[in-house]
Amino acid sequence: MSKNYSLAALLLGGFICAGLLLLGTSIGNSLLAMKGMERTVAVKGLAEREVKANVAIWPIRFNEVDNDLNTLYQTVQQKTDKVVAFLEQQGFNKDEISVSLPSIEDRQAQGYVDPNVKYRYAARVTVSLYTHQVDLLLESRNKLLALAKEGIAIASQDYDSRTEFLFTELNSIKPAMVQEATQNAREVAEKFAKDSDSVLGKIKQASQGTFTISDRDSNTPYIKKVRIVSTLTYYLND
Repeated sequence: MSKNYSLAALLLGGFICAGLLLLGTSIGNSLLAMKGMERTVAVKGLAEREVKANVAIWPIRFNEVDNDLNTLYQTVQQKTDKVVAFLEQQGFNKDEISVSLPSIEDRQAQGYVDPNVKYRYAARVTVSLYTHQVDLLLESRNKLLALAKEGIAIASQDYDSRTEFLFTELNSIKPAMVQEATQNAREVAEKFAKDSDSVLGKIKQASQGTFTISDRDSNTPYIKKVRIVSTLTYYLND
């Protein structure tokens, strides 16, 4: 009976070892297969376009000084009306033009009077134009000399008074640009797969990226560069 028990135990042990060996081989093959499926390549696809701004914001600013506050207000109103009339003569609509309240500074209210300051009051006025007529605005800016003849000295185009150009129609070109960036990424991936003696598989993961809109250059801020970089990960097959 002792011998039969030992033989049974030996056989059982042999079956267990064989089972474990087969299980280990099966798991190893599965891991190798999974590892083979996880061969991937990550690439970036670029799409760029140049577009023209469809919205422009033009702040027209001028300053006026006087020692009499009432006279200053009258002069400011007259010159403001002339600026508005100038814009309307160029072909802009009234609803595109807005006038802010003048900023009045009393130079003697600060307690210290600079002897070189000739006028006590100084007014700063801004007439703003918000328009979709970008070409008309570009043409009108070249005619500001007409305001100078009216005694209106327009402030220089510094950071606060520079004309701002916007492109607000991104949705109209977004689908085509995403497709272009995806196609560009695929071409890069196919080249990589060919160089590595592999076959390009399906997309594992895709990230669209963020659209950026910037000026093409400082001389033509009304021309915008739209850019997107997409990141895609492809499977590689033998």
